[in-house]
Amino acid sequence: MKIFLKLGITFLVAAILISVLKPFVDDYQEEQKYNFTVNTIDGEVSKDDFKGKALAIYFGYTYCPDVCPTSLSSLSQALKSFDEEKTKEFTGLFISVDPDRDKLANLKEYAKYFHPNFIGATSNKENINDITKRYETYYEKIDLDDSAMGYSVSHTSYIYLFDKDGKFSAKVDHFSDPSKIKESLEAILK
Repeated sequence: MKIFLKLGITFLVAAILISVLKPFVDDYQEEQKYNFTVNTIDGEVSKDDFKGKALAIYFGYTYCPDVCPTSLSSLSQALKSFDEEKTKEFTGLFISVDPDRDKLANLKEYAKYFHPNFIGATSNKENINDITKRYETYYEKIDLDDSAMGYSVSHTSYIYLFDKDGKFSAKVDHFSDPSKIKESLEAILK
């Protein structure tokens, strides 16, 4: 009988510890999944640098003929529906998966073209590969024979949204219309 009582108490204590520690473990795992450090023309930035602001991250490249400009335009259009005070609490981060062609000065100009709160960044291929793998996104260089561009980059097209505490909020598909993006932004701009 004493053994069953000890086992019962042990299981009860274990269950309590698991339930108390689980949120901390989940937060840590999420933080590790979405952490990054990339380069901008103004220096290195990491996800923690944006705490206190809502953040949208988009992976793409400046030579993209249609998907990237459409996605960034949709995000910009959704942002323009908010008053200026709200948008001061927001940053859009465009991370180029084509560091061979996308230079930091060009990335800044490209991102700002879509919205003044957008930042352009990239890193070396190894770091980009690590970040995109953890974000569960994809890109691949595709050689283009007989093309002045030389190659294209096939990539997924999602906007990753984080609240002001740096917590992941939503992954919005680029096919979403600006009203869906606006709805997702409202949740993180509270």
